[in-house]
Amino acid sequence: MNCHDYDRIERAIKFLENERSDQPSLGRIAEHVGLSSAHFQRLFQRWAGISPKRFLQFLTLEDAKRRLRESASVLDATFDAGLSSPGRLHDLFVTLDAVTPGEYKSHGSELHIVFGFHDTPFGEAFFAVTERGICGLEFVIDESRERIVTEFQQCWSRATLGRDQKLTAPLVDRVFGRTSEGSKQPLSVIVKGTNFQVRVWEALLRIPSGSVISYGSLAKRLNNDHASRAVGAAVGQNGIAYLIPCHRVIQSNGGSHRYRWGAARKKAMLGWEAAFDDGCDSGAG
Repeated sequence: MNCHDYDRIERAIKFLENERSDQPSLGRIAEHVGLSSAHFQRLFQRWAGISPKRFLQFLTLEDAKRRLRESASVLDATFDAGLSSPGRLHDLFVTLDAVTPGEYKSHGSELHIVFGFHDTPFGEAFFAVTERGICGLEFVIDESRERIVTEFQQCWSRATLGRDQKLTAPLVDRVFGRTSEGSKQPLSVIVKGTNFQVRVWEALLRIPSGSVISYGSLAKRLNNDHASRAVGAAVGQNGIAYLIPCHRVIQSNGGSHRYRWGAARKKAMLGWEAAFDDGCDSGAG
């Protein structure tokens, strides 16, 4: 899917949310994004695997609250297993490695990082990778390519940084390909953060696809009941979008407004994962 397709999906999601009380028809939604009803239905079905109407059900507060309740028991089991074994995170799909204290202080002076920009199901994204693993994954917002590279270079100021589209291109399918997670080859992620931030990011990796958790509950599971604000800040400072699934943390009332790459994109991710997890078929528009 190219970025123009995702732009239409995002516009449709915003329209569906704004007009949900009127239950807009497929024709109205399609007209809003500048497509015929048939073309839009095919586009949405190809992207989400379900109809726009069915997808809207995954974006309601009622459904978010239901998912919070249903996720609780699943998360109890995963968190009870402990956070001491990074190799077990994310169903063995993602392993997390923090930079050493020396690397943290040196801002990656001995690291060689290559990056590229590629289309994903959620718009254009920046990928950065070292020999040790993925060290950056961000979504492009409003032609922000140059800003992303500049800020990334500031974070890894002493690393050698170069662009290599061919080397980073295979990551798109490895990260976003819709095969079962158990059959994927593990992906290594390298992060640069404080001990507290890394602990929060490790905890995020224990949230399975299709599940959600509130900021307060995440703080409690980290044995830090009164640190929901600090936990929220660490979630927001995650620089590895989607793979470290900060999009799966929502407000206790079911709201999903916080997300550094846009609320609509967060809703798109949650709905996309819910649709895949649910195994829905298309249904009527």
